[in-house]
Amino acid sequence: MATVRLSDVRKSFGSAEVIKGVDIDIDDGEFVVFVGPSGCGKSTLLRMIAGLEDITSGTIEIDGQVVNALEPKNRGIAMVFQTYAIFPHMTVRENVAFGLTINRVPKEQKERKVAEAARILQMEHLLDRKPSELSGGQRQRVAIGRAIVRDPKVFLFDEPLSNLDAALRMDMRMEIGKLHQSLKASMIYVTHDQVEAMTLADKIVVLKDGEVMQAGAPMDLYHDPANLFVAGFLGAPSMNFIPVSVDGVEGDHVTISSASVDRMAVPRKGREFTVGQTATLGVRPQHIRAAKGKGGMLHGHVELTERLGSETVVDVALPTGGKIIVALPEDQILPQGAEASFDFDPSQAHLFPDSG
Repeated sequence: MATVRLSDVRKSFGSAEVIKGVDIDIDDGEFVVFVGPSGCGKSTLLRMIAGLEDITSGTIEIDGQVVNALEPKNRGIAMVFQTYAIFPHMTVRENVAFGLTINRVPKEQKERKVAEAARILQMEHLLDRKPSELSGGQRQRVAIGRAIVRDPKVFLFDEPLSNLDAALRMDMRMEIGKLHQSLKASMIYVTHDQVEAMTLADKIVVLKDGEVMQAGAPMDLYHDPANLFVAGFLGAPSMNFIPVSVDGVEGDHVTISSASVDRMAVPRKGREFTVGQTATLGVRPQHIRAAKGKGGMLHGHVELTERLGSETVVDVALPTGGKIIVALPEDQILPQGAEASFDFDPSQAHLFPDSG
């Protein structure tokens, strides 16, 4: 186990800067997830920590040691890739032990480490099988087992579940979570899936265009996003964004209104606003409820209703031409095409200036 620190880390390919001064601190035993859309730099950042990609400037420290010039094998890391990268002609036992074999670890020690990894991953019964006899989830366990036997300071996961189907992804996500609890190891995990990020992480680092948009505990980012990008990226369905006008600013609250939203006061949350400017109101679909009668704060007409069992997702067209999504509890149904009004608690809303 170890701490990891990235200080003003930058990476350029020619004239294109893809990592733009990233600062991240990862505590001993912490599970940190890098999340963001394709091309945001999360895998490049992970490869730089692993030593598979040179850094242009800045420093990377693992357990207090600057590792910029160290070879990957000397950094005390183990990496699990998106592709399983296991040898088809070897048994599971031989695949898990491969790194120990080439490093000439004594046979008794090697067998003990392989047996312990198999126990942790509950794959003792698979040790004598070939990869062709395994499911996708079992093959990924083999790759993780090969990492465990190395006793690394830091585990690195590069989108390890993206090749699995939905059911297997959920199962393996739970297994990786249990593995972290069992090993108490420092882990860095890259994904574009915000559900994986929310369920696995002690800390989420949200990246966009090579920059950190926000870092913190999952629910802190969910309840208090720093900007429009983080607000829209975390949460399913995504947060609704509605253009509004600022009618007044007093203390910790801002009074807003629009053709779609009744005049109301919402929390300012430390952001600066001026009367007369336009802003963006953010409301999560789960925080909106159908209004009784013809009252309500939001108004529109129902375009589509999706019944999912645990909730009903409703697409609502607003008078201004925009659209919101409402997540109603269980099987509450609104007729398609009907005019509808909705309420929400203004204290749960987020207001963002034009800058985002």
